[in-house]
Amino acid sequence: MINKNLKTVKIIPAAGEPLVHHLNSERNGVNYRDIIAGGIIIILGVISGYFMATRRGLLGVTGTSRTGGPESSTIVGSKDSKTFRDNAEGKLVSGGINGEGTHKLERPGGESQTVALTSSVLDLSQFEGKKVRVWGETFAAQSAGWLMDVGKVEVME
Repeated sequence: MINKNLKTVKIIPAAGEPLVHHLNSERNGVNYRDIIAGGIIIILGVISGYFMATRRGLLGVTGTSRTGGPESSTIVGSKDSKTFRDNAEGKLVSGGINGEGTHKLERPGGESQTVALTSSVLDLSQFEGKKVRVWGETFAAQSAGWLMDVGKVEVME
């Protein structure tokens, strides 16, 4: 619905007055206080982000080695135990199960106990043929009995 009672108002400058005016700014030049404050905020943001990421184990792969004693082993992977809370132990072999996973974990008890493995964090090929304990997150599988995204590996010697 259009209101035909509205009138158009034109503002015409006075004679000799320019159409464009310069805006007066109280600040002239660079305000170094704002630049320094902005820099400090950025630096504090980067530092706090780094510490939060390392505290939650989100900066990726870390490796530790325990030596000595009858159970010497090497642990490689994420420290995020909330995401990678499931674990299994066995011999890591190349090739998944019916196209699921890149590797599999052969465990005692036969074919039904084999775990299909994939990893979004680690290169599992470096552990092929070794007895390992893996921690990861279980996913629904189409044909494998168990499919796990591995986040941490402990090599058992």
